[in-house]
Amino acid sequence: MIITHLKLTNWRNFRGLDLDLSTRNYIIGANASGKSNLLDVFRFLRTIAKPEGGGLQKAIKERGGLSKLRSLHARQNPAVLLWIEVAESPDPDSARWEYELSFKAEGKGAQRVLITRERVSRNGQQVLLRPTPDDLKDTARLTQTYLEQINNNVEFRALAEFFSATTYLHLVPQLLKFGEEISSRIIEDDPFGQGLLQRIASTPQKTQAARLKRIGEALQVAVPQFSMLRFEKDPITGAPHLEASFKHWRGNGAWQREDQFSDGTLRLIGLLWALQEGDGLLLLEEPELSLNDAIVEHIPLMIDRVVRLLKRKTRQVIITTHSDNLIGAVNDPLTIILLEPSPNGTHARTANSDEIAVMEGGLTPAEVLLPKTRPQHIFDVALFS
Repeated sequence: MIITHLKLTNWRNFRGLDLDLSTRNYIIGANASGKSNLLDVFRFLRTIAKPEGGGLQKAIKERGGLSKLRSLHARQNPAVLLWIEVAESPDPDSARWEYELSFKAEGKGAQRVLITRERVSRNGQQVLLRPTPDDLKDTARLTQTYLEQINNNVEFRALAEFFSATTYLHLVPQLLKFGEEISSRIIEDDPFGQGLLQRIASTPQKTQAARLKRIGEALQVAVPQFSMLRFEKDPITGAPHLEASFKHWRGNGAWQREDQFSDGTLRLIGLLWALQEGDGLLLLEEPELSLNDAIVEHIPLMIDRVVRLLKRKTRQVIITTHSDNLIGAVNDPLTIILLEPSPNGTHARTANSDEIAVMEGGLTPAEVLLPKTRPQHIFDVALFS
């Protein structure tokens, strides 16, 4: 499945958004324009749809409550709306699902967050529409979506499973290097890489070896003196570790553990592992950080190559980035989404006809679109005192 269209109302930076999506999308914009908040829509749906420990109320609570979620640019309309179209395959003629969810504060009493509308359709045929008469008799039912209830999502469970399979990665190398010292608690769903070693350890050995072999082959190209990557458990504590061999004046080379790896090496390992782990929607937050520009240029090609090696028809990947090198390597400029802040909230768009014409004339997407993400008076920063 892939998400083909997204509409939002009153979601964080976005008073309104209406956006087509493809199998690859690159989101660019100024700081605080809403790049991470746009990705968070899909993380929000993942939390709702999780079969254990998820749900709408948890998703809202994790974000600090409805007041933190609802756009500051919202006017009279108090509800937050998410509308998502999902195709069962990249084939233009494949079946299409629509999932719509709207919710708002109760406005009295306990100030519960209640669903004002939940709708599911497939190929235009309605599968679910709420509130139902039973919902209106017992409003406590409106604190939960049917998406999160296995007794009620039978007819559209494929949609719930798709949302819950979303992966988000914004690897923080220090959490991986010093995870045991920082905290003994692994962050749930592990978006920051702290639990990467545990996930590798829980992977069947044959699959684990195949994935690490592919990663090792990529590191041989990207990391000077790199020779081999392996996974080991500490013989005393049983703690999982990655070990890498580097070419050295010693005959057998030199082995290092992950706490000795460079930040860029760890981020590249995390990226390559995430690409091979699962086949749902993959969200990547600024994957270029700590990486050499020459490697960053190849991230779009790397993603496509790994997906092909795994013999999958496709895997949808949405990336936020500030990188000239990464955006300059994008083949289809219409896969780049430009976020533009305004007094009425952030707007999202793809390249217009004039920008496309300039790119067809020889300029790269980075040269045409990235300058539009820079603050108007950026040079005044140098005058700060």
